[in-house]
Amino acid sequence: MHWLFKLIIVTAGNVLALWLANWASMHYFPGFILSAPILGLVIIALVLAALNFILKPVLTLILGPIIIITLGLGLIVVNAIVIWVLAYLSNLPQLDFIHGSITIQSIPALLFATIIISVVNFAIHLIG
Repeated sequence: MHWLFKLIIVTAGNVLALWLANWASMHYFPGFILSAPILGLVIIALVLAALNFILKPVLTLILGPIIIITLGLGLIVVNAIVIWVLAYLSNLPQLDFIHGSITIQSIPALLFATIIISVVNFAIHLIG
């Protein structure tokens, strides 16, 4: 039961983070476009949780020396890669069950969205 509660909290946090990144991109830093209904947003948040569980540790292990040399700033690159893979997966026609898509138009928009999503996820993991 504990894992189900944690999954719900992480998914809700990812929904909030993706929505916040989309809102901030619309108002302050254009280039990160999330077009999904609420069900699609929840499914994208679940895919992000799965990527954070599966892909992020592998990337952190591979890029470990870079993370150490940059005193942890390399984790932004790891998170940006995870967000980019999420955007790629959300636009694949084979995965039409996602019901939404993320479009990233520039690297600065990707980094801006990555920082917002990382801060929200950090706060959620402090709580849960």
